[in-house]
Amino acid sequence: MFFLLTLPFRILFGVLGAILFLPLAILALPFALLLIPFILLRLVIKAAVLMVVLPVVLLAGALALGVALLAVLCVVLAPLLPFAAIGLIVWLIVRASRPAYAR
Repeated sequence: MFFLLTLPFRILFGVLGAILFLPLAILALPFALLLIPFILLRLVIKAAVLMVVLPVVLLAGALALGVALLAVLCVVLAPLLPFAAIGLIVWLIVRASRPAYAR
C-alpha cells in the first residue's frame, strides 16, 4: 500500500534522474563499447563451464533421486517385515515336513 502512495514521487524522480544522467550515459557509450569483447569472453567461459558441469550435476541429481526412492521404498516396506518373517517361518516349516502319501 505504501508503494502505491509513493508511486507518483518515484515516477517523477525516476524521469528527472533519467533526464539528468542522459548526457553522462552518452559520454559513457564509447567506454561501454570497449567492454563488449570482455562480456562476450565471459559468456564463452560460462558456456564452457556449463558444458563441463551440467553432466556432473545431472548425474548427481539422478543418483540423489535413486537414493531418495530407495529410502521411500524402505520406509514403506519396513512395517511389512514382521509379516514377511512369519511367512518365511511358515514356508520353512511346510517345506521341511514330509508329505503324507496315502497307501
